[in-house]
Amino acid sequence: MAPIHVDESAGSDETGKGTPEQPYQTLAFALFSHPEEKFVIRKDAAGTYEEPTQSALKKAKKGADGIEKKRKKAEELAEREAKEKAEARERKEKRLEESKKIVLQEDPSLPAAIKSKIGNLTPLRSKRIRTSGWVHRLRDQKEIIFVVLRDGTGYLQCVLSGQVAQTYEALTLTLESTIEVVGTLKTVPEGQTAPGGHELVVDYWKVLGASPGGEDAFTNRLNEKSDPSIQADLRHLVLRGETASAVLKLRAALLNAFRQSLISHDLLEVTPPCLVQTQVEGGATLFKLDYYGQPAFLTQSSQLYLETCLPSLGDVFCVQESFRAENSHTRRHLSEYTHLEAELAFITFDDLMDHIESVICETVDKLLQDPAAAALIRQLNPTFAAPERPFLRLSYVDAIKWLNEHDIKHEAEDAQGNVIKDEQGNPVMVEHKVGDDIAEAAERRMTDILGRPVFLYGFPAELKAFYMKKMPKSGADGGPTFTESCDLLMPGVGEIVGGSMRIADEQELLAAYKREGIDPAPYYWFTDQRKYGTCEHGGYGLGVERFLAWLAKRYTVRECSLYPRWPGRATP
Repeated sequence: MAPIHVDESAGSDETGKGTPEQPYQTLAFALFSHPEEKFVIRKDAAGTYEEPTQSALKKAKKGADGIEKKRKKAEELAEREAKEKAEARERKEKRLEESKKIVLQEDPSLPAAIKSKIGNLTPLRSKRIRTSGWVHRLRDQKEIIFVVLRDGTGYLQCVLSGQVAQTYEALTLTLESTIEVVGTLKTVPEGQTAPGGHELVVDYWKVLGASPGGEDAFTNRLNEKSDPSIQADLRHLVLRGETASAVLKLRAALLNAFRQSLISHDLLEVTPPCLVQTQVEGGATLFKLDYYGQPAFLTQSSQLYLETCLPSLGDVFCVQESFRAENSHTRRHLSEYTHLEAELAFITFDDLMDHIESVICETVDKLLQDPAAAALIRQLNPTFAAPERPFLRLSYVDAIKWLNEHDIKHEAEDAQGNVIKDEQGNPVMVEHKVGDDIAEAAERRMTDILGRPVFLYGFPAELKAFYMKKMPKSGADGGPTFTESCDLLMPGVGEIVGGSMRIADEQELLAAYKREGIDPAPYYWFTDQRKYGTCEHGGYGLGVERFLAWLAKRYTVRECSLYPRWPGRATP
């Protein structure tokens, strides 16, 4: 019979089999595994196998005895642990069976409980209250169960002890179950903390809707390390998290503050249609649909409709969804986003930028003055500071010069718009020149270096929409034609506002239609604004998700929408 092979340099006691191809590493383990066999051993892979000496066998026998003792000890430990687990399981099952006999009843002799949302509990301290919510956190500490309850308005620590913590429902309670709790609201002792500074000592409670445990438990479906695609599929569950819900609460406060600011500037809120038959920003980014046999689109912007309101309603704004069929997957693009747009009459280009700056700063001030909103900002963006005024104003031409001075280049493109690459397949990088559309990356890098809000203004006409007003004397000498247009750039995000003065002259607008190859017929109602009493006017659009990403320091605008939509994502 072939001897058992041991190779002290290249063998393995874990994976070896005692063969020449898979030798063991130690003679002790070989002797332990094969006590009745013969052995050959070598010191290194280059040596030859030889029979072990008697002294080596004697030493290995001690080692084998040690391995056997360890094996027996491990076996005894495993048996003891298995026994303890079985006993613990038996005790748990017995406790669960006994718990089924406990039926809680609300004590009618206690004061009537006051029903309240969690966010409104502070004035009710020392009172007996009743509230309901979802189990956000759960901790079983000996005979006491701590539950942090969530109802959307806030968080409440609930303490279950005594018989209240011994029911079957208490012993099987799971995260995200909905429960009703009744008890006395008490201020937490000094040195201890709890949400809101108080906790509920529960005297009665019941399960309203149980959440599953085991494999289908909430934390098994979703956690912080879940893949982004899983998080997107389970957005309805992500929303239950403290960060996601804080972002959306701040979003609500932000929209409210914006409305207050705009109304204080005498703007009236209107609601334009989302189904349209005209374009604003170019046909390539329109979502087209059949509208009772007629072609129609999801709106890119409500601007044209806002302009029609000026003669009867004065300055107006809307908070409306806009849609862009742009196959962009950047962290600041969405296919559907909330568009805050405004239109103002009898203004100049400087008036427009002053207004945008004022509304943004006043809105931020309102948020910081509101304790609840300020707390959300501190939670999400602890280092946030209100922007200083005045905002920097940088012309497009000066921005091109600045980028070149700071060696910030862009990818070269051919006449068809394709990126030109070198022999190694890398994009060829070139300096910016007047007429270039400043790329998002370059624009954002410039803004981050400047470290403050920047109005980038005076873009070339060929880069902007047909309705934008030209700068006075622009293009008169045969040079580039610039427009009274501006983008507001914020550090960390880039563009959050785009605005311009609009063409006020009817003939100039008709010429713009012709230049862009646009049929003026569907725009008759828009053209009429210049026919029946025109005026100098302008407006802007602000991306709510981008503004929120800046305010809350979120990496992507996808975190700033309830159910974000981007190319390939329209669920849930």
